[in-house]
Amino acid sequence: MSQVQEFRSGFATVVGRPNVGKSTLVNRLVGRKVAIVTEKPQTTRNAIRGVVNGPGFQAVLVDTPGFHKPRTVLGERLNEMVRRSLEGVDVVVFLVDGAEGIGRGDEFLASQLAHLKTPVLACVNKVDLIPSRQMVAEALLALERMGEWDEILPISARTGYNVDLLLDLVRQRLPEGPPYFPEGVWTDQPEKQLVAEIIREKAMELTREEVPHSVAVVVEEMRPREGRDLVEVEAILYVERESQKGILIGKGGRMLKEIGSRARAEIEALLGSQVFLNLRVKTAREWQRSPDLISRMGY
Repeated sequence: MSQVQEFRSGFATVVGRPNVGKSTLVNRLVGRKVAIVTEKPQTTRNAIRGVVNGPGFQAVLVDTPGFHKPRTVLGERLNEMVRRSLEGVDVVVFLVDGAEGIGRGDEFLASQLAHLKTPVLACVNKVDLIPSRQMVAEALLALERMGEWDEILPISARTGYNVDLLLDLVRQRLPEGPPYFPEGVWTDQPEKQLVAEIIREKAMELTREEVPHSVAVVVEEMRPREGRDLVEVEAILYVERESQKGILIGKGGRMLKEIGSRARAEIEALLGSQVFLNLRVKTAREWQRSPDLISRMGY
């Protein structure tokens, strides 16, 4: 008589300092875009869940903001979000950037993970960008010295190197239990949040250094247009200073049009219908330092 395989399900939080590749890894594991990705640090501002379904298991991955030294109320709130995401999960994936090198920020976060009873899988990411095997070995050794990890492995979230192995290590540590999400669900984010994040990603990609971290996007309304396969989206891009507003709009509105054009294509693929996208830019002075405004922005 054959033995019935037990189903495993649970939560895995992905943590690391800014720009180590957490969102890229979550997107790779889920197999589609769950979290926006840019070259700018601290792109992720919410604890975003992506669902991975495999034979006999479901892993819910929690992508978190980069843990950093906060300079604003928003920064403090993001760090607290990371701390909360470590509670009640079944496994933690700790990522460091092997190409940039392991530094004090990684060491501080490692010290925060040291007291956890939760299994921690420590990964040196971006090994495809490390020039030699010797340097990869040195990065793995440096990571080993920072804590008592359940596993240590080199990965590349960008190319997929060792990502399947990492997923299997996560799967092994999930408890037996039914799935948390029905088959076909790949994230718990509402459509409005997904759309807002796509718009913010395009704004961050296209604007200069003084703008990206000041941008927040609020989708005011999403409604189907009667009698047409068309969704109307009304969204506001908030910045902290009037000068930033001018940069986002651009000469003759060109920058805002380009942001809208790039975002629209991705939103249409997400929603499966044509989209009429109306973008406006408003100033909310020093919103990153105001708890009320931060909450209004959805953080």
